[in-house]
Amino acid sequence: MQSKVQSNTRRLRRITLVAVVAATVTALSVPTAASAAAPYPSDSTPPDLVPLLSGFSDFWQSDGLKDLHGTVVDPAVLARNDELVTWINNNATPEQQFKALQDSEYQQDGLTYDQSVTIATGLGSVLGPLYSEGRQNGSLPLMDALINSEDGTSGAYVSPDPAKQAYSYPRPYISSDADAAPIPGDDPECDPAVTNASPLQANRIGKPYADAVGTLEIVRIPDVVDTTHAYSPNDVALSGGYADAGICTAGAFPSGHTTTAYQAGITLATLLPELAPEILSRASENGNNRLVIGVHSPLDIVGGRINGEAALAARWSDAQYRTEVLEPARSELTGYLEQQCGATLVVCIAAGTPYQADPYGGAAMPGGTAQVVTDRASAVAVYDERLTYAFPQVGTPGLAPAVPAGAENLLLTTFPTLTDAQRTAVLAQTQIDSGYPLDRSASGEGSWQRLDLAAAMSATVQLGADGSATVLAVGGDATVLAAPAPAPTPAPAPAPAPAPVPAAAPALAATGASPGDVAPWGLGTLISGGVLLLAAGRAGARRRAIR
Repeated sequence: MQSKVQSNTRRLRRITLVAVVAATVTALSVPTAASAAAPYPSDSTPPDLVPLLSGFSDFWQSDGLKDLHGTVVDPAVLARNDELVTWINNNATPEQQFKALQDSEYQQDGLTYDQSVTIATGLGSVLGPLYSEGRQNGSLPLMDALINSEDGTSGAYVSPDPAKQAYSYPRPYISSDADAAPIPGDDPECDPAVTNASPLQANRIGKPYADAVGTLEIVRIPDVVDTTHAYSPNDVALSGGYADAGICTAGAFPSGHTTTAYQAGITLATLLPELAPEILSRASENGNNRLVIGVHSPLDIVGGRINGEAALAARWSDAQYRTEVLEPARSELTGYLEQQCGATLVVCIAAGTPYQADPYGGAAMPGGTAQVVTDRASAVAVYDERLTYAFPQVGTPGLAPAVPAGAENLLLTTFPTLTDAQRTAVLAQTQIDSGYPLDRSASGEGSWQRLDLAAAMSATVQLGADGSATVLAVGGDATVLAAPAPAPTPAPAPAPAPAPVPAAAPALAATGASPGDVAPWGLGTLISGGVLLLAAGRAGARRRAIR
């Protein structure tokens, strides 16, 4: 009962704050998100996540009973899934383990926090603490109503639960042996006799990352208390949730935490395009932290990213929602950050240290890198690596770009001067290759899996005189280079002056000259003039070609 009262109190506090800000802004004749409770077109048409994630059926086929049992379809892909989660769980630094536990929190009672708050580190050392403080003290009510993971209109827009039930894949930390002894303190429903990963046992036995009965060597991170007060004024108890029935019995694919993390992360990246690559890289770290804890596998994380991308594309494609919710929240956020910092966003960003990460203490992931982030270029590179987690391509490589409809609207704030077609071109040129797990390029509906938003949002784009948009580089500031001025058309060479005619020239017969004595002069002059004209024309053509 106490938890329910706290939850209701939090909702009342949020509604009150939103109402106060909405009334103030309305007085200034500025659109607000006060009507967030009103239906928007995208409210009734959220993305259907089950078909978007249908590529998972190429690797695992659920038995349809929602009991985490099914059939291994592609042993190699699932083995890679197991190898990576075990390595990441075993090699994360203590600091990364603590961050992973922080990212596990859901702000459900007003006393803790969620991923939409912990993502603050993606804003850097100056703006990050200001954003976190504003989320805690009520200075950002529109942002809170928009982005929080519990009931935010963007942060909690889509639910992964139908997909979890449809694919019903076991979490990596639960036992592969149905006869294993229960772990003391676990909920009775987590007893291996009730909940287990026995269909994966044969694929795991004998692997260096599994024990003798095929259970992955996942290490449970101990519960701790967060006393840093970085994201809450309170001490917050943190737990990986291993013993909870809601975790052990729930399907792993796709990751719910990662879905909400990307809904929050992409929302924030579109509201602060100046920091989009860093914010997106931080969102990818949030998803990766589910592997650090050992409650999800890499494909679960890729699925969660796909969910977040499709969700935010739907929201940004809804003109009414964009105008009445997203844009007012953006104005609130940028105004607050600049006021608190005392300068423009660009100046405040430059004054601090950018988002940084070193999750494995410099050790390189199997088949990949150490995923160290020190600057924008490395933030984009790490984001790119986590698009595939270095899985081998299992489908057809080299297919044409496949940008889903509506995805171009994710670049509205990054490239406001480009057309929809030009923004689509940017996404197409920054997409990764086809054929990686969960790619649906062949579906004809586009591939969310191939989108590389961090690259697209850090692209240098050259416009052409024909309206084309060409990506020249990524990993820097988002920049649009104007189309070069067309080369001037050279003026035609003047026609040769006619030969002078002597006044009162005597008739030819009267001169005593023959026609042959005159014709060579006149013909030579015409030929000479013709050569000059031709040469001038070719010279003009060469100049146009060189430009």
